[in-house]
Amino acid sequence: MFPEYDIIVVGAGHAGCEAAAAAAKMGSKVLLATMNMNTIAQMSCNPAMGGVAKGQIVREVDALGGMSGIITDQTMIQFRMLNKSKGPAMWSPRAQSDRMRFAEAWRLTLEQTDNVDFWQEMVTGIEVKDGKAVGVRTSLGITIRSKAVVLTNGTFLNGIIHIGEKQMGGGRSAEKSAKGLTEQLIELGFEAGRMKTGTPPRVDGRSLDYSKMEEQFGDENPSKFSYTDTTPLAQQRSCYITYTNSEVHEILKTGFEKSPMFQGRIQGLGPRYCPSIEDKINRFADRDRHQIFVEPEGWSTVEVYVNGFSSSLPENVQLKALRKIVGFENAKMFRPGYAIEYDFFPPTQLNLTLETKLVQNLYFAGQINGTTGYEEAACQGLMAGINAHNKINDKVPFVLKRSEAYIGVLIDDLVNKGTDEPYRMFTSRAEHRILLRQDNADIRLTKLGYELGLADESRKKAVDKKIEETAEIIAYLNNKPVEPGDINSMLESMNSAPIVEKQRAGQLIKRPNIEIKHISAAIPAVAEYLSKFKVDSVEQAEIAVKYESYIVKEHAMADKMSELENYNIKERIDYRNIPALSAEAREKLLRVQPETIGQASRISGVSPADISVLMVYLGK
Repeated sequence: MFPEYDIIVVGAGHAGCEAAAAAAKMGSKVLLATMNMNTIAQMSCNPAMGGVAKGQIVREVDALGGMSGIITDQTMIQFRMLNKSKGPAMWSPRAQSDRMRFAEAWRLTLEQTDNVDFWQEMVTGIEVKDGKAVGVRTSLGITIRSKAVVLTNGTFLNGIIHIGEKQMGGGRSAEKSAKGLTEQLIELGFEAGRMKTGTPPRVDGRSLDYSKMEEQFGDENPSKFSYTDTTPLAQQRSCYITYTNSEVHEILKTGFEKSPMFQGRIQGLGPRYCPSIEDKINRFADRDRHQIFVEPEGWSTVEVYVNGFSSSLPENVQLKALRKIVGFENAKMFRPGYAIEYDFFPPTQLNLTLETKLVQNLYFAGQINGTTGYEEAACQGLMAGINAHNKINDKVPFVLKRSEAYIGVLIDDLVNKGTDEPYRMFTSRAEHRILLRQDNADIRLTKLGYELGLADESRKKAVDKKIEETAEIIAYLNNKPVEPGDINSMLESMNSAPIVEKQRAGQLIKRPNIEIKHISAAIPAVAEYLSKFKVDSVEQAEIAVKYESYIVKEHAMADKMSELENYNIKERIDYRNIPALSAEAREKLLRVQPETIGQASRISGVSPADISVLMVYLGK
């Protein structure tokens, strides 16, 4: 019935879609198996992509040749660049998406991708032969053969939905959970755990009074995610902000006795940085209000996402409390919020390629690894798809360093440190974040994507041109003389000290509150020269000039760290035989089996003294 596939991807969420698209574009014959073809790329939680650090990940996925940025650009209804008041390392793109169009665009993209086939059915097991994954088994008893398998099961593995005292099996609202895989993987020797996440109620936008809320507009000149020629937004839909209050909190407290979280019915650990509303009012009892973001789910639908009100309390308590929020007095609820518990596999059981250590040619990506978020899932799917293709074609593994991408930080954190709560990316997790900006992801990664066969020739040419233009603009700014009479009135208007003698434009741009647009406005010749170049190139040059000393210092630090990465640990070591190591280091190193000294140094519990001992042992 089925041919043998190169790669079978199990699950069609954000990780599965990117894995299937990447492997297929690189030339593998891919089967995408999902329990429901109608929920491919479903935005299970909020209808948005990007945000702080997450936006950088989407840009990186796009730069490598992934599809999430393009799909987001095609279906977004609002765009905002967050943290513009801070330095460029913190600038983070975020888009509000049309939920239905996003899923539709992903499905149609996959259907139009050569080498991708589909099968709608539950996968209940992995076929393993001689320590390698060689296919899958389905609930109908069908065996489908392949050279590699990528598991991207999301929240479906033995998923349980909680609403008050009610429990039901499910991987998402109105969808059944997946059975069989966890049990088999445990039999194979994998360690499993439980996590939880939650989602807020959805309400009828026609029943809300937006005049009582604060309107949140998109950017005046909206940007986009993809470095390709996707079309920027011409019009946008607003979001709104309102707040809970003490009356809302008191009503929610009446449901605590039936809360699955407080009564111990939920065993899994939830996301620290995205707590439920009941958790918020319990943990932050001194606060009399919490912010609520009112987010439309699309261009035409009246369904609204109540961001900030995630809850697993009884549905009647949720509705009663909602109606005490300003603007929600007459709210009609489409469906209540709920918590969901699901199985995950601690990611210390993976190599940096996302291949499992116990079973060759078996890859895990997304929430199965303990992460949370569409963006975190998408980048893991992309990397798993790339590496599965490379492995079965005897090509070198593709691993990004921490200094190369947020994707590298995320995977390195997961594999070396593990996670005991849903892992979410933050800018603070990246020690080289001044290098890993959203504006330069194409410069960092598109050449790599091109070499992999993911990014096409046009992308490479666009990046080469951007690099050339940026260098030309930097040279111009660092050599362009500026006379006091041309610039002092502008400097004084900006409360910046006037100059007494001629200076280079680049020196002025290094001032904290002076930007290239101010100099262009004051000196028409500068404006005329810069008008020849793309906005992205001008922005790139400005950042390079203004933050030159910081960038140089960061590169030097990254180069120093990379020296440790070059010390390969080629053989498998029984760290129990190195008594000079601390007991914790022996245990952690034995479990992770790091590939380099650099990787060993980032394992939680391995001290600098342990690294010194290890380097002596290895003769380094």
